[in-house]
Amino acid sequence: MRRQTVRKLQRGAAALVVSGVVLWLVAVTASSPTAREAMTALGREGGFALALLESQLGRWEDPLPAQTALAISQSPLLLAGREQVLALRRQAETDDGPDQTEPLPEPETPEDPALPEEPPAPPADPTAPFADNGVPARTLVPSSEAGYTVAGNVYINNRSDRTFGADIFDGTFSAALSKDEGPQVLILHTHGSEAYTMPPGLEYEPTSECRTTDCTCNVVRVGDELAGVLEAAGLTVVHDTTLHDYPEYSGAYDRSLTTAKAYLEQYPSIQFILDVHRDAISDGNGGMYKVVSDVAGQNAAQLSFVVGTDGGGLEHPLWQENLKLAAAITQCLAEDYPTLMRPITVRNSRYNQHLTTGTLLVEVGAAGNSLDEALLSARLLGNALAEVILRPGDAA
Repeated sequence: MRRQTVRKLQRGAAALVVSGVVLWLVAVTASSPTAREAMTALGREGGFALALLESQLGRWEDPLPAQTALAISQSPLLLAGREQVLALRRQAETDDGPDQTEPLPEPETPEDPALPEEPPAPPADPTAPFADNGVPARTLVPSSEAGYTVAGNVYINNRSDRTFGADIFDGTFSAALSKDEGPQVLILHTHGSEAYTMPPGLEYEPTSECRTTDCTCNVVRVGDELAGVLEAAGLTVVHDTTLHDYPEYSGAYDRSLTTAKAYLEQYPSIQFILDVHRDAISDGNGGMYKVVSDVAGQNAAQLSFVVGTDGGGLEHPLWQENLKLAAAITQCLAEDYPTLMRPITVRNSRYNQHLTTGTLLVEVGAAGNSLDEALLSARLLGNALAEVILRPGDAA
């Protein structure tokens, strides 16, 4: 009899919890006419409801109790937002990739990767005026040295568990061009479908928000521009145009690692690898804006390097050499274009940068930038990179 009484009390308590959660969800979302506005309201009220919703959508690693799942299922308005939530979740995944806490599996090497059959697209006319895409513009520059490691004109935001001093940034770095015959630079894209905001009349067919498989409008096109500048400077470049993030975003870094390893096996002469991305930036209210720097009266998309470390537990003993290279390129650009470079960000994840001491991840603008703005920055980056790695006596 006592056990039956306890079970009744437990069932009663569970029912009260379910009822309370349902009433809370209804109260928060009652004034929201759409699912998206309901989710925004939940975001303002706290992360608990969003966690419940993610659980219902299968994005939560640890299943929640049955009472919680039942509570979330009572709101048709929230359930109607399934596709919007999944899109928002994908956008929330940082453009420079998720933290890697487990060693990556040794990938299979694709057969015979080869140089691209088509040459890179010719550089665009730098004097042609850019069409306005209507996105508000901002120029993001540090207002003080507080919170940064500063060396010359280089600002570094250290968000990793590793420490370093400004004294290591003396312009030298260990990456150097190989004396072997063959390609010297590899350009690839872990998130190749990342795209920009096109002016009216030039829109592309999206695969999701600010993403497309149309490689004339995404970061692959930026890679073409960068490759063209480097080749004009006398460097031999391989540009891999694989969309490693499509159709599946998750696992993109594993797939780009497979690609990069295959090229390094075929072309040991490659010492410099550029993983070209674009950032995703919004204001506190979720509004999109673009990051720009004035270059001869034109808006150039601001650039930033993301440098990985071994702080997440993955082997990457020479990460400081990647950082020193990023600092040297940043300094080179900052001398002529003081507001072009945003601070370098150092993270615990290594982002496949352990492959060579010349491997870098670069963010060319943000989703709000136009393609023209990104292409202008790609040309400036290519000129600076060529100057730095071809400069005699700088590599140590």
